[in-house]
Amino acid sequence: MKIATMFSDIWQSLWQRPVTQKYPFERKEAPDRLRGKLHWNPENCTGCALCNKDCPANAIEVITIDKKEKRFVMRYHLDRCTYCAQCVESCRFSCIELSDKEWELASTHKQPFTVYYGNEDDLNEFMAKFTQPESEPTPQ
Repeated sequence: MKIATMFSDIWQSLWQRPVTQKYPFERKEAPDRLRGKLHWNPENCTGCALCNKDCPANAIEVITIDKKEKRFVMRYHLDRCTYCAQCVESCRFSCIELSDKEWELASTHKQPFTVYYGNEDDLNEFMAKFTQPESEPTPQ
């Protein structure tokens, strides 16, 4: 690098404002087609699990509670998702969409990276299975 070029860069930087943005304090609008957090509508879902099969990152799990009554729970792993929108494309019933409003998904804890979607009763029933202590085996 020539010294003259370096001095001209220094001279220009004295009179120009920096290009950086003050991000958390000054936010710009997100682009319209930005791919953010996944949202699922359980009322339209038939439980075909194409979204689960086509997800390249295995970020989606459709869990069947009762197939006849169309009761399903979706477990969505934000930390695995690549936001490729393959699940949106493969869903025949338009149950899944990627939000362009929720895209700031960073966190300091691992806990919020798994999201459960479904009706409240179905979620309570599904979560009750995980919180029940396992019964001890009976001696024979």
